[in-house]
Amino acid sequence: MARREGEDKTYLCIDLKTFYASVECADRGRDTLTCNLVVADPDRGRTTICLAVSAAMKKLGVRNRCRVFEIPEGIDYIMAKPRMRHYMEVSAQIYGIYLEFVSADDIHVYSIDECFIDATPYLALYHKTAREFARELMDAVFTRCGIRATAGIGTNLFLAKVALDITAKHVNDGIGYLDEELFREQIWRHRPITDIWGIGPGIAARLAKYGVADLMGVAALDDALLYREFGVTAEYLIDHAQGIEPCTIAEIHAYVPEATSIASGQVLPRNYSYREARTVLREMVDTSVLDLVAKRAVCDGISLYVGYASDARDLARIGASGSARVTDSCGQVRASTHGLLPDAVSAPHATRSRPVAHAADGIRARQAARDPDGAAPSAVFVGEHGKRTVRGKRAYGYAEASRKLGERTNSFKRLMARFDALFDEIVDPTRPIRRINIGFGGLLPEEFATIDLFTDVQAEQTERNLAEAMLAVRDRYGKNSLLRGTSYKDEATGRDRNEQVGGHHA
Repeated sequence: MARREGEDKTYLCIDLKTFYASVECADRGRDTLTCNLVVADPDRGRTTICLAVSAAMKKLGVRNRCRVFEIPEGIDYIMAKPRMRHYMEVSAQIYGIYLEFVSADDIHVYSIDECFIDATPYLALYHKTAREFARELMDAVFTRCGIRATAGIGTNLFLAKVALDITAKHVNDGIGYLDEELFREQIWRHRPITDIWGIGPGIAARLAKYGVADLMGVAALDDALLYREFGVTAEYLIDHAQGIEPCTIAEIHAYVPEATSIASGQVLPRNYSYREARTVLREMVDTSVLDLVAKRAVCDGISLYVGYASDARDLARIGASGSARVTDSCGQVRASTHGLLPDAVSAPHATRSRPVAHAADGIRARQAARDPDGAAPSAVFVGEHGKRTVRGKRAYGYAEASRKLGERTNSFKRLMARFDALFDEIVDPTRPIRRINIGFGGLLPEEFATIDLFTDVQAEQTERNLAEAMLAVRDRYGKNSLLRGTSYKDEATGRDRNEQVGGHHA
């Protein structure tokens, strides 16, 4: 695999195969290729989703993200309860292995089980080809952790990712390679188009209106048409249809967002009434305000999304556990981010010098935000997890709004009053509620907090001292060591969520 003239960069994208299941197999001294294992919480009944299945289960036709009751009868398998904190620890251990070979400046962690590596300077250093270097990293992970990996090699980040997702699956050594020429030969006609990084069912449905079902079709469309249909997203489609991605890992690391926000959300364990949902909202605001205080930040805007429950037909779908099944949700936190996020990720600027966050987390965030609305209700697509019905926010109805505060604050009292008012304004009190998301926008350092003639500075400081005391107690004794009385109501979810990581018990 000789490098061609003009190809200045070589990137690796390494994925840990069926990571959660592989960790559980390795801990039992088993191999994911031969051990039938699924990662699922048995306490949640047969309708719960399997977070991962071993490679051996995949060979038997069991798909990732299936429900337990969908596993065919006659297959003997181990059910491992999710241990999210342990998976994070193993992921950190594997990251440490990569650091023995490459600098942290040349690694971008994409997810708990996937990362990009700029291998360009290391091929000459280690006197290895890109394939040999990838194999060395993969073997080191397997030898020390018992976790198998696959890899994609490309001349840019996008090609490395596509090589991992598509090409690597069809070669014996699990290492795929793409440059721009091979991309046109092997990927242009690939279907379904949803297998391509950054193209979800919503974008695929909109492309289908123009008779486009693969990247060759995208490349043939007029640029002006794509911009009219997709706006700034057209830029990414145009580049990626040609196998082009100018962003580098160095640029991703150097990127500083112009504005930041924090957001959290949860799918409720059952249908909640208007009153019960307000209890959960209060818990969520309390937790997020403590995040603001811990970060020494203030916000100048809030947002609220409330997703209503499905209709009566869905309420009749009761699984073996006795809980209602909602077909478009796994019942877990889908997007909880307790950190500072670039606004540009969800709303990038329409410019050729686009935000560098696009090449990594930006695509995933944009697709999560845009595809459901772009897809027609009940649209069906085929991908890694088999056929799936896409039901966007329109399917069951929702209420959504954002407001500028006219001030910058991290006061729970002030922010809760604003959320209460917004909840009263937009939420239908007669409809059952199944999902709540909140967000705080325009984050700035605490010294920019608004103080005017009507501000009770002493009361504000007292509230802040209380918040800092709560954080100190929680840091030392755990999140459930000190709670507001709201969290002891029957409908409250905070105590249970505090014991979870990624929506599952740690």
